[in-house]
Amino acid sequence: YGLSDDEIGNLLADRLDQFSAAEQAPLRLADALAGAPVEVSDALYAQLRSHFSEEALIELAADIAQESYRARWNRVFEVDSDALYCPVPAPSIMRR
Repeated sequence: YGLSDDEIGNLLADRLDQFSAAEQAPLRLADALAGAPVEVSDALYAQLRSHFSEEALIELAADIAQESYRARWNRVFEVDSDALYCPVPAPSIMRR
């Protein structure tokens, strides 16, 4: 599974409404876990539980924490993406 350029654009523009409720919940969890201090509200937890089992949430939170760790470590050592991702803009004729 991966994200399309449009989906990445929606994430970067904070347009979560373009995602399903089951997709929005873990995205909101990732935002909550990236904050300092980490705060996961009861409402967000209830939303997550409506889509995921307790076991799935444990795994999801661990994956998000690992990615957060890696992102922060990369910033210390100025590790970038090596241009592994670069969206190709649509031709101007297609933009309106």
